[in-house]
Amino acid sequence: MAKTSHYTLVLVESFNPISTSGRHGKVHVRPVAGQHLFPPTLFVECSKSLTTDYPVGTQFRIRAKLSDVKGTPFVYSYFDWPFEVVK
Repeated sequence: MAKTSHYTLVLVESFNPISTSGRHGKVHVRPVAGQHLFPPTLFVECSKSLTTDYPVGTQFRIRAKLSDVKGTPFVYSYFDWPFEVVK
C-alpha cells in the first residue's frame, strides 16, 4: 500500500482492539469499512480527544492521508486539525 501525498476526508471510528500490544491506550481509531484507500485494518494517528472525549464507537470525519513514515502503513491526521462528529 503506497502512501498518498494529499489529504482527503476520511470517515473513522473509535474502537477497542483485541490486542493493544505495542500500542498506547485502550481505545484506538480506524477507518470505517467501505472506503477504497482506507481499509479498517489500518490504525489512525490523530487527535487523542477522539479516543478520550467521546464514547467508543463514535464516528468522525477527519482530514487525513495514508503514510508509512514509521515503516508500517497507517492513516495520519494532524492532531490539532478540526474534525466532525458524525454519530
